Amino acid sequence: MTVPWTPRVLAGIDGNQSLSADAHLAVHGPLPAAGPRQRANDTLIREIEASGLLGRGGAGFPAGRKARTVGAGKRPVVVGNGAEGEPASGKDVVLMTRNPHLVLDGLVIAARAVRAQQIHLVVHRGSPSIATMTAALRERSDLSLTIHQIPGHYVSSEESAVVHWINGGEAKPTFRPPGIFERGVDGRPTLVHNVETLAQLALLARHGAAWFRSVGDADEPGTMLLTITTPGGRTVAEAPTGTTVGAVLEAVGHSFTASGAVLVGGYFGTWMSREQAWQLPLTHYAMRAAGGGLGAGILIALPADGVCGLVEAARIAEYLARENAGQCGPCFNGLPALAAGLTELATSGKLEPAMSRWLSVIPRRGACAHPDGATRMIASALSTFAGEADRHATSGPCAAVQAAPMLPVPAPTTDWR
Repeated sequence: MTVPWTPRVLAGIDGNQSLSADAHLAVHGPLPAAGPRQRANDTLIREIEASGLLGRGGAGFPAGRKARTVGAGKRPVVVGNGAEGEPASGKDVVLMTRNPHLVLDGLVIAARAVRAQQIHLVVHRGSPSIATMTAALRERSDLSLTIHQIPGHYVSSEESAVVHWINGGEAKPTFRPPGIFERGVDGRPTLVHNVETLAQLALLARHGAAWFRSVGDADEPGTMLLTITTPGGRTVAEAPTGTTVGAVLEAVGHSFTASGAVLVGGYFGTWMSREQAWQLPLTHYAMRAAGGGLGAGILIALPADGVCGLVEAARIAEYLARENAGQCGPCFNGLPALAAGLTELATSGKLEPAMSRWLSVIPRRGACAHPDGATRMIASALSTFAGEADRHATSGPCAAVQAAPMLPVPAPTTDWR
C-alpha cells in the first residue's frame, strides 16, 4: 500500500541544537510509570508486538519478537547501537545529537520490557553524538548506562561485532550460533536495538500501538528516518513507511528528469534505474520483491549527467573490500578480486570473465552479511550500468574516472580495538 507524503517529524530532528531534558519533557511528557516488573514486561511486549514495529537498523526484524525472545532469558542485557558504520548514512547521528533523550527513553523502555539491569550504548569514535549523549545522560536520574566508543569500521556496527567489543574483543563480527539473544554481553541474553528503533519505542510507550499504526504501510507501520543523498547534498528526513522513493526524492528537491540511477539501501544496497526506483514503496517486502533491500533507510540519487555510476560503484566496492574483518575467505579473498574486476571494467571496459562465478559463490559464506551486501551492490551495478560498461569498452574510460567521487569513502584504518 502506498501512502501519501505526510511526514510526522520527531521533535528536534529539524532543529540545530540538542533538546535538553526540560525541553524534551515539554514536547513529549514523561514516560508512563513502570508498574510491577512482571506486569510491565508482559504489557510492554504485547504493545510492541501489536504495533508491528520493525527494527530500523537495517534487518527489519520485528521488535516485539526480539523482546519476547530475549525477555525469556536470565539477567538480560540491553545495548543501544548508535555505531553508524554506513558512510552514506547520517540519520542516527542526527537523532542522537538533536534528540538524545528520546534515545535514552527508548533504552529505559527496552530494559523494562526484558527486565534488564545492565544497559550499554555504543557509538563510533569521533562521533558528535558522544558529547550530546553524555550530556543528556548527566541530566537523567532514571537510568545508568555505559557509553562505548568503538572503531569506525563498516562491519563494526554489526550487532555481534558490537557485543564482541563490549566483551573485550575486537570490533569484528562473530560466527553464530549461538545468537546474541542467547549468549551476548557477559554471556547473557542480549537485546540490541538501533537508536532509531529505541526512539520509536519511546514514542510507542507513550502513545500506544494504535497511534503507531495510524501512519505508514499497513504491514510495516510507522515512520522511518531516511538519509538522502542527491547532487544537492545530504538530507535527513522522516517519512511514513510505504512512501515511494520518488516522493521522498522530490520532497528534497530532486526531480525525476534530473535523476540518474538510484542506490537504495546504501553501500550494501541495490542500484536501480530511476524508472524502477521511482515508484517503489519504502517497505522491506516491496524492496525484496524488486530484488533489493530497504536497509537502514538510505537513498542515493545520481544526477542524470556528469557522474559515472560504474565508477562510483567501483569506488564503493574497493572500500567494502578493504573493510573486511579478515576472518573469512569470501571477504578476505573474494571481495578484493571482485572490486579489482569492477574497477578494471570502470576504467578500461574490460570484464573479468570470472566475476559472474565469484558473485554466485561468495554470498552466504561469511560470519556476517558483509560479503552478501557487497556482492548485491556489485551485481546490481553490473546490470544497471551495463550501458556505461559498453561505452567504456568501445570508447575508453569517461572523464569521471579522474573526477572527485560524489559518494563518501572513508580513509582506511587498521584499528579494531
